[in-house]
Amino acid sequence: QVQLVESGGGLVQPGGTLRLSCAASGTIFSVNHMAWYRQAPGKQRELVASITRGGYTSYPDSVKGRFTISRDNAKNMVYLQMTSLKPEDTAVYYCNGLTPFASWGQGTRVTVSS
Repeated sequence: QVQLVESGGGLVQPGGTLRLSCAASGTIFSVNHMAWYRQAPGKQRELVASITRGGYTSYPDSVKGRFTISRDNAKNMVYLQMTSLKPEDTAVYYCNGLTPFASWGQGTRVTVSS
């Protein structure tokens, strides 16, 4: 079973930038859609970005233009570059397939606050 480990979160001021990383213990080459999700306190987990094996990306309006997802299939890594961060981006961020195929990791916490 592939395990996913997220990292790169932290405390950042509004307008700041963070880059999240997701390391998979096995190959993700065969997974067509990889994705990043987030869960804010008291809210359901929501999708924030997805990317196909070929590099086609998709984002909800809430993060479009600010977040960029990328993947390195050779390294079994998925990344989320986040810019112009807002307090409402505060959440725990997770990666998985667009159709989740692995157990959810611990996530990485992002706090946007002045």
